[in-house]
Amino acid sequence: MSARETTILVIDDEPQIRRLLKTSLAPHKFAVAEAGTAAAGLKRLGAETIDLVILDLGLPDRGGLTVIEAIRKDSALPIIVLSVRSDEETKVQAFELGADDYVTKPFGMAELLSRIRAALRHRFQAQGTLPLLKCGAITINLVDRWVRHGDTEIKLSPTEYEILHLLAEHQGKILTHDFIRQKIWDDENADIQYLRVYIRALRQKLGEGGAMIQTEQGIGYRLVAGDGEG
Repeated sequence: MSARETTILVIDDEPQIRRLLKTSLAPHKFAVAEAGTAAAGLKRLGAETIDLVILDLGLPDRGGLTVIEAIRKDSALPIIVLSVRSDEETKVQAFELGADDYVTKPFGMAELLSRIRAALRHRFQAQGTLPLLKCGAITINLVDRWVRHGDTEIKLSPTEYEILHLLAEHQGKILTHDFIRQKIWDDENADIQYLRVYIRALRQKLGEGGAMIQTEQGIGYRLVAGDGEG
C-alpha cells in the first residue's frame, strides 16, 4: 500500500468537471475521488479517508445544500461549493449550513487551487496544527506538500514525503520499524528493506540535512534538529 495523498472528493454530476479536476489537481499532489450523485458521495465519505469536499449543488438525487447539512452533522471536513448558481441567497444558505467557500462556474483553476489550500490551512489551524512543520533547517508544508532544506526545495516521492512527515511530527522520538511500516504501508510486517531503501533515499535527497535522520540500530529511526549518526 502506497503512502496516502491529500484526497479531495468531487461530488458533481458532470463527468467532464470530474475529469478536469482529477487531471488538474494531480500535478499539485492531490488525489481525487469522484461521485456523480449525493448518495454516492456520502457513501464514499463514510467509507474512505477524505480531506476536503468539492460539491456541486445541482445533483440528480438531492439538493447540494442538504448534502452540506448531512456532512456537518458529524464532520468539520472543509467543503467548497462549486456551482453555476451565483445568486446571493443560495450563497448565504450554503455558508450558513457550513460551507467553507463558494466558487461559481465557470471557474479558473488557479483560483480554485487557492481556495482549496486556504480551506486546508484553516482546517489545520482549527485542529491546533500548524500548516508548516520545522525541524532544524528542514521545513515541511503540510498543505502544498513541499519540503525545503534551508531555501532549497527537495523533490520527494509521495512515500518519501510521508516518512519524513511522520518523523518530523514525532521529532526527537524514536519510531520503531513496526510503527513506521504500519503508518506508511498499513502493514507492520511490510518488508523492512523497503523502509531502509526509502530512508537511504531521503538522506541522499536532504543532503547535509540527511544527518538529522538517525538510526537506532535494530529499533527504528528518529529525526533530530542537529547532526546525528546515520
